[in-house]
Amino acid sequence: MKKKLTALLLALAMVFTLAACGTTADNNSGNNNAVNNTTNNTGNDTANNATDGETPTLSGTMKVVATSENYVTLFDKFTEETGVTVELLSMSSGEVLSKLRAEGGTPSADLWFGGGIDAFMSAKADGLLEQVNFDAAAELDPLYKDEENFWFSKGITIVGFLVNNTLLSELGLTAPTSWNDLLDESYAGEIIMSNPAVSGTNYAVVNALLQTMGEEEGWNYFDGLNNNIAYYAKRGSDPSNKVISDEYAIGITYIDGTIEALLDEYDVSIVYPEDGIPWVPEGVAVFKNADNVDAAKYFVEWLFSSDENLQLLAEIDQKTSVKAIKPTMEGIELGYDTGILMTEDLSLFGSERENILAQFETLMGDKAVDE
Repeated sequence: MKKKLTALLLALAMVFTLAACGTTADNNSGNNNAVNNTTNNTGNDTANNATDGETPTLSGTMKVVATSENYVTLFDKFTEETGVTVELLSMSSGEVLSKLRAEGGTPSADLWFGGGIDAFMSAKADGLLEQVNFDAAAELDPLYKDEENFWFSKGITIVGFLVNNTLLSELGLTAPTSWNDLLDESYAGEIIMSNPAVSGTNYAVVNALLQTMGEEEGWNYFDGLNNNIAYYAKRGSDPSNKVISDEYAIGITYIDGTIEALLDEYDVSIVYPEDGIPWVPEGVAVFKNADNVDAAKYFVEWLFSSDENLQLLAEIDQKTSVKAIKPTMEGIELGYDTGILMTEDLSLFGSERENILAQFETLMGDKAVDE
């Protein structure tokens, strides 16, 4: 395991150093009104055109809900090559799914970019996504895309702990090395994680641990962990932000290049749990009945058909995991052994979402905050 964790550390050190903000944002403002625009192609024509090397005729504005505003560079490139302007709104995957359902089949956006795959699975089951077929889809690992092409993965998020070394020392505590260690009563009030109802990444943690431990043992585990949790944050970036600001000693958080960069600025360390690392694919999908469905469908093909575009995405995300999504792509090496990841059945992420979140909401009680 030590060798595998070392390999993962090396892989994270090799990722691109482009600065990025937190992975999940809670900006629920912005213009959500539909933009009327027209295109010269039908959705099916658009989905098939790029495979022969031609860019279809597109127009208007493509509205995107994404987990971060960092993707502006990627969408600017799309605009330069297609003429389609892009409006970007940052939202977590849980917020997107709730909003999508509330809109009743008339979405205010066209493209869904990023977030835990469970929300995408639930949206597909509700008939809220558009099928996107294109030749390069055959090059994507079937593990990381919908078998009917209703959603695709743009990368993989892994989860571990960020610990504040100074606080741990002041409290006379040692850093946890496993999920089981987090149950130690000495950590009471010093652990923070995001609410799994709004953070797809943290929902993946809950689902993965339940799969690994079994339902009864898993829920007993979360009952014990809840005793040590200070509160459940609404933003996925809160655990790391609260740890580096000396508010809490331990944050359960996604691990990527942005978290790795914190090691150079703060007295913090990353812990990769020795009893397994939860992971979740990050989704990409087109909303059914979207105003500019043609542009959104073409964007999906534009992204996954081009290694250059995927490399730009990897720079922004500061992850090499896109190599696992599209093994044939060149210019990026995965750099770590996927054997360090927990064994997960992704089909359970969507099908069990509502039941798990309902039980977890009861467990959280008044520790779930909306700030």
